[in-house]
Amino acid sequence: MTKIIIAVPRGRITKECRNILSKTSFAPDPMLFDKNTRKLKFQSRNKNIEYIKVRAFDACTFVAFGAAHIGISGEDVIKEFDYSEVYAPINLNIGHCKISVAALKSLLKKEDPETWSNIRVATKYPNITKKFFASKGIQVEIIKLSGSMELAPSLNMCRRIVDLVSTGKTLKVNGLVEVEEIMKIQSKLIVNRSAYKTENYKINKIISEFEKIVK
Repeated sequence: MTKIIIAVPRGRITKECRNILSKTSFAPDPMLFDKNTRKLKFQSRNKNIEYIKVRAFDACTFVAFGAAHIGISGEDVIKEFDYSEVYAPINLNIGHCKISVAALKSLLKKEDPETWSNIRVATKYPNITKKFFASKGIQVEIIKLSGSMELAPSLNMCRRIVDLVSTGKTLKVNGLVEVEEIMKIQSKLIVNRSAYKTENYKINKIISEFEKIVK
């Protein structure tokens, strides 16, 4: 019998994931949420369902390539990769934040973005960033960074950054301000389309439980 594998992201939404998953009939081994464990695979209350713990930015990829049947992923990651094999049936109403453009406060008065035809931007979201600036008729040269984005403008790497913004505290501490919001995001339940066809009954039962808990 095929075991259903659910990919859960580690990081900022761990607590919110736990609040949802602990209410299901397939609640994971609590060790899944232990920050100190090096384990990556975990059992659940249901012997036919297992969990894997992955980087938040990788959850979508694990599902897209069939390593996991189901996962939890932010809309930022879903839209950045835009995998055709990933289906996102439910908003989980967790992990709320936004993707925004930010800049050094000290430079804003000296710039006129209306005159730009191209710009250098640091981000871990190259596809979202290119589409956003293209809609304004601006070409972008992307500097792809995985972290410490806020350093890039002050070190003259770029004029703008595009990153997740929650409270805005990190921007403020580093002399940056939010210039424009690109999109609001939250986390969603995602499903591998091929798995949904072959394991329709099992996956629909899992989706149904998530729907009841979220509502």
